[in-house]
Amino acid sequence: MLVGIDEAGRGPVLGPLVIAACGLPDEDHAMLIEAGVKDSKDLSSKRRDELEAWFFEQVESRGWVSSVITCRPERIDLAMLDDGLNWLEVRGFSEAINGLACRESVQILADACDVNPQRFTDRICERINEWPWKNSAMKSEHKADLNHPIVGMASILAKQERDRQIEQLQLETGLELGSGYPGDPKTKMALQHLILQSGIHSEVRWGWATARRFWEANRSGDLPVRGQLRTKQQRLFKNDDARI
Repeated sequence: MLVGIDEAGRGPVLGPLVIAACGLPDEDHAMLIEAGVKDSKDLSSKRRDELEAWFFEQVESRGWVSSVITCRPERIDLAMLDDGLNWLEVRGFSEAINGLACRESVQILADACDVNPQRFTDRICERINEWPWKNSAMKSEHKADLNHPIVGMASILAKQERDRQIEQLQLETGLELGSGYPGDPKTKMALQHLILQSGIHSEVRWGWATARRFWEANRSGDLPVRGQLRTKQQRLFKNDDARI
């Protein structure tokens, strides 16, 4: 079986990071090419909808598999206060792989977020249940979502789930949230209603530099920090921190 894994939502200030893994028999790989599967960023919303529906038709008829992990903003913030976003993705990727209904003759290909793809692979494999699986291997590559349809399919599944959660958040808040990315004008406008002096909405990534800059420009006192009392002196990052 061929398995691809990718994420959606690493950079936004709003909403979750979603990680998806998908798998299919080796002989079905050509079906992805014929269907026009590619990186989710290169597809319209309508086309992503169509390909996701098509994928789940194959799940029913051909035994394809998938697993989706949602990392909520609180988990992201706590990871940033601990060992960082790359380690969060290591854990999330391994959780997605562990969620697949396959344990033998599996070739896993991941889109690498680490500058060192082999290190990324090794860290994930250390967390895969009962790894190494029989006749199985894992590899990580930069831009794997662009170069390999199986990873492109995973990127579509992750993007679709993230979009659904953003749509649900829009319904709950009554706000136009846009994409959730810092440069989106709708997202910038929404922060006025989500980052308040009285508190920050749970679906905002409190530790993001975007949230910090908004707080410093529009609110008073220290930026709230997940898991810490607001009476403490709070500073997540230095002003010149470029990690986000």
